[in-house]
Amino acid sequence: MKPTKMEMAAMIDHTLLKPTATGEDIARLCREAMEYSFAAVCVNSFHVPLARKLLNGSGVRVCAVAGFPLGANSTAVKAFEAADAVRSGAAEVDMVLNIGAMKGGRRDLVLEDITAVVAAVQTVDPGAVVKVIIETCCLDEAEKIAVCRLARDAGAGFVKTSTGFGDGGATASDVALMRNTVGPEMGVKASGGIKTAAQALAMVAAGADRVGTSSGVAIVREMAR
Repeated sequence: MKPTKMEMAAMIDHTLLKPTATGEDIARLCREAMEYSFAAVCVNSFHVPLARKLLNGSGVRVCAVAGFPLGANSTAVKAFEAADAVRSGAAEVDMVLNIGAMKGGRRDLVLEDITAVVAAVQTVDPGAVVKVIIETCCLDEAEKIAVCRLARDAGAGFVKTSTGFGDGGATASDVALMRNTVGPEMGVKASGGIKTAAQALAMVAAGADRVGTSSGVAIVREMAR
């Protein structure tokens, strides 16, 4: 069933991850998130304290990224970054898969990496959610299926398509594959290149229950026409 404008807004992670983002930019992001009742704002960890302060009591969650955008940090660094973001006020952490380990067939390292981040986050806040960015443009179908299963086994709450900094973004076919792999017990977040209401709705129809985009305001306004 096609979501309403309000239902769509409640699925959107209003995102600003540009390195040039200023405090004023983050404040505007938070104002828009509150005005449109988005699910969360997604920011780099430096901006988490400001976002948390501005959104306090609003119901909009703060999401931080970890190991962003390459996923090539050591596990210890990635886990520390994720836990620190939660201590600073993030309720969700979008961590980037160790893509090189996955491409090299080191699924043991991938599982260890995700498990460590989940454990670090939940030690600080048992209710905090970890999303695993699998960067679909870098993986073949078998690898996408495998990493979704590893994320599930590690206790992550979501799998997510893309950083938005890779060579490709979200596709409906990847979202459907991810949903079919993880089943109904995990979330699927579509992110990367989603700029229109039609694109967002296609992701939801394919199985996404969260959409990461910097175009959330435009998408909701388009749906209101």
